[in-house]
Amino acid sequence: MIDTHELKRRAGSQREVYFEAKAPADLGIDVIGVPEGDLLQFDLRLEAVVEGVLVTGTASGRVVGECARCLVDIEDEFLADLQELYVYPESDAEDDEASRMEGDLIDLEPVLRDAVVLALPFQPLCTDDCPGLCPECGARLADEPDHRHEGGTDQRWAALSGLLAQADVQPDTSQPSGSDDTGRTEES
Repeated sequence: MIDTHELKRRAGSQREVYFEAKAPADLGIDVIGVPEGDLLQFDLRLEAVVEGVLVTGTASGRVVGECARCLVDIEDEFLADLQELYVYPESDAEDDEASRMEGDLIDLEPVLRDAVVLALPFQPLCTDDCPGLCPECGARLADEPDHRHEGGTDQRWAALSGLLAQADVQPDTSQPSGSDDTGRTEES
């Protein structure tokens, strides 16, 4: 919550604020997010306008998660742009989705959530060229660049490869002699 009392609701008045606040719970997506209680840094400009207070600036902090390809833990920094108009409580603005002030207070959490989620990668990677995991044994390929398996095909598919070999040897006897592919016989 930010107190805007100093702006005295005079259009054109502004102030800049720098502060740290603890991150709320569940700030992020399933694979990456801001740990609850981590400190977030805010660098904001509050500007009084006719309808309310325009908040612009940035929020930054640490994110943790796991690589979408190799599942190793990753840690990174984020910088999210914030911009929102908070209308005065008595405003008759027709927009139901407009953010409203609570007296002289502004609640930044909903805007912060939207901005952070948009700033996070959908599929975070430990490195841009992460090779992922071996599909046969699950080994992390970045740790073992020369990783190989002997034997060629997966044994779970061995029975199917036998069926393919049988189909190549046996002639197709599903249609009677002298018929076309529609099953009709040719007349001489």
